[in-house]
Amino acid sequence: MDEHISEAIGRPDLIRLDDGLLCLRFETMKVVSALAAVRHLLDTGSVRRGDTLVDSSSGIYAYALALACHRYGMRCHIVGSTTVDNTLRTQLDVLGAHLEQMPPSSSLKHDQNRRVARVREILRENPDFHWMRQYHDDIHYLGYEAVAEHIHDRTAGDALTFVGGVGSGASTGALAHYLRKRSVDVRLVGVQPYGSVTFGSEHVADPEIIIAGIGSSIPFGNVRHDLYDTLHWLAFDAALSGSVDLLRRHAVFAGLSTGAAYLAAQWERRQEPGRTALFIAADTGHRYVDTVFARHRKAARIEDLAPRSVRGTDELTLPWSRMSWDGAPAPAGAVLG
Repeated sequence: MDEHISEAIGRPDLIRLDDGLLCLRFETMKVVSALAAVRHLLDTGSVRRGDTLVDSSSGIYAYALALACHRYGMRCHIVGSTTVDNTLRTQLDVLGAHLEQMPPSSSLKHDQNRRVARVREILRENPDFHWMRQYHDDIHYLGYEAVAEHIHDRTAGDALTFVGGVGSGASTGALAHYLRKRSVDVRLVGVQPYGSVTFGSEHVADPEIIIAGIGSSIPFGNVRHDLYDTLHWLAFDAALSGSVDLLRRHAVFAGLSTGAAYLAAQWERRQEPGRTALFIAADTGHRYVDTVFARHRKAARIEDLAPRSVRGTDELTLPWSRMSWDGAPAPAGAVLG
């Protein structure tokens, strides 16, 4: 029996959608990393119950950290992106978290830089606060070891092609790391939006929107570029088609990054049918009802979509590009200063 709702929310479901296609479905994935990170900080004496934990978030991590703070009796201070919606604001308020939401910004980079600058101001004013640094502190890898063990136990050591949005680097990086420790044949496929510096697509703009949560306009220390074998870049319209098809065909209601990962996993499975493709569904689709699912009649058939194979990031083009990464180091723009 669970002792707190966060434990239930963080536990993923492993669903077989088709022969050779699995979905690792979370209600809210970052709860896994937030819970383990806070527990580790308490166990090592880095923080004590009642202390204030602070971080920047575009949405999902804010909820995860608020739940972890509720679970362990901590205070929570979030500097939130303009993308934090009213539903999340209300949940954070009721959970006792303090949210400072940034005003609208002309660019994602400006929004992220401004949030980090504000966190630094808060720490100068409150030196006893602890900065969680979800983008840079590898304690956020810890919670995924149990998830990797769960995958290993239920796939019986199958050769896996593991697909997921890169984001902060913690989820896909940690799962690949822990699975490979178990001597499993794992290929790691990262999914990126256009306009992200993480794997060098900042020079390509998506006319719709950047897919929140799986890319970045600033370098992240938790991304281990050497772990990734292949990269897929997908534009909003392609990801929308993936999200709609996933709901229509498999009844899985998930977000935009999941639609992108689903498309990439389907493609990789067709290229190597002897391997099992497993993709991450990081959250539910509720945040995307108006922006994605309300437009379901405009979604393209996924059978009509295919990536353009490129040899370098200078060849990237919308709506979908694929490139062998082969464990290459970070591009210059993604190196943390």
